[in-house]
Amino acid sequence: MSEEPPVTPSWLTPDPTAWASGGGGPTDNSTSLGTFPPDPLTPSQLPLLVNPWDIVLCSSGTLIACENALVVLVIWQNPALRAPMFLLIGSLALADLLAGLGLVLHFTCAYLVRSDSAQLLTVGLVVASFSASVFSLLAITIDRYLSLYYALTYNSERTAAFTYTMLVLLWGLSLCLGLLPVTGVNCLAEEETCSVVRPLTKNNIAVLSVSFLLLFGLMLQLYVQICKIVMRHAHQIALQHHFLAATPHYVTTRKGVSTLAIILGTFAACWMPFTVYSLIADYTYPPLYTYATLVPATYNSVINPVIYAFRNQEIQKALWLVCCGCVPASVAHRARTPSDV
Repeated sequence: MSEEPPVTPSWLTPDPTAWASGGGGPTDNSTSLGTFPPDPLTPSQLPLLVNPWDIVLCSSGTLIACENALVVLVIWQNPALRAPMFLLIGSLALADLLAGLGLVLHFTCAYLVRSDSAQLLTVGLVVASFSASVFSLLAITIDRYLSLYYALTYNSERTAAFTYTMLVLLWGLSLCLGLLPVTGVNCLAEEETCSVVRPLTKNNIAVLSVSFLLLFGLMLQLYVQICKIVMRHAHQIALQHHFLAATPHYVTTRKGVSTLAIILGTFAACWMPFTVYSLIADYTYPPLYTYATLVPATYNSVINPVIYAFRNQEIQKALWLVCCGCVPASVAHRARTPSDV
């Protein structure tokens, strides 16, 4: 009596043992009907019950959820952190928190529930969350540009209204992208239309990848403009001191420009490999390559709190108050510099 084929436990490969072999297609058993019984498998040949790469993604999701939950909690409980900048940082932390929970839930549902409905829901949650994370990064970049370009009128009701509008738009668009797999835009019925991330179709992930490239190009342009504004302001201040390279403001401005380069470089290093790979590959490619490019993309949600939240002076004070009930003098009296942009 033949055994029933197991339900696909992973969203990236139809074969849970293919991660090690390079994903080669399904085994053809049509020629195995000889007169001799098949040789018993040795322990080293037995299929793995859990894909190690899925464990890595689940571990990353746990770290992402814990790290960003702390940021969300601090911003939520502190009434002083209600400025547009902190709302956008909170949006980024919430998106990354949901993304981390989505990775954990997908691992749980894939190996315990093993149903198509649960797979579609968890994949939709991950797509919506990571989309909201990228859109929040763009919104933070826009906010930083406007805070420098309209420095005199930035802290106004108009800025708050614009921030709320951006939040509604980015979360609404992210929700729509996340609902696509659930509403029928998936490859469960036609396996040949699958992308490198099952059950997303090739067209679906192509739209996501192209959108990311467009957003990255827009962020790059905005950061170039930010650098120009910061350097121009630094030059004007330095001229008043007659020595450009010797002024402390010029030194901190150079540090701020370097920080912007690190922010943009980190974002590109995390997401660009998976974006490019998902455009050129399909479900026939070895799943090992998909895991190798997807795992670094999740690390961007690990790095985001360090770059955008934990470096902020006000959030640092709130964290110290939550953790130990006091604020060190080095944190309380640190002046804000252009490196904090």
